Amino acid sequence: MAVIDEIAAERRRQVEAEGCTPAHDDQHRNGEMAAAAACYALPGIPLRDRIANVPKAWPWSREWWKPKDRRRDLIRAAALLVAEIERLDRATAAARSTP
Repeated sequence: MAVIDEIAAERRRQVEAEGCTPAHDDQHRNGEMAAAAACYALPGIPLRDRIANVPKAWPWSREWWKPKDRRRDLIRAAALLVAEIERLDRATAAARSTP
């Protein structure tokens, strides 16, 4: 599977399994999804330390912090960035259609 396909699959999982639908994501207007992506993308912290210590920049409650291995976390980060870009695109389209 190509990495771009893995990112798309993770985004689908976020929508289907976690309930992170476009309507849900549209409620996060303050950069929360980008902050979460940044937290998952942080390098060089051993997994056991990452599990025990939620990053200060993590925007949501502790139970949503679910680090895995380095590669998996980067896939999650990329999918969260896709969600944020899609949210921005929807907001821009909505602003354009409002008289």
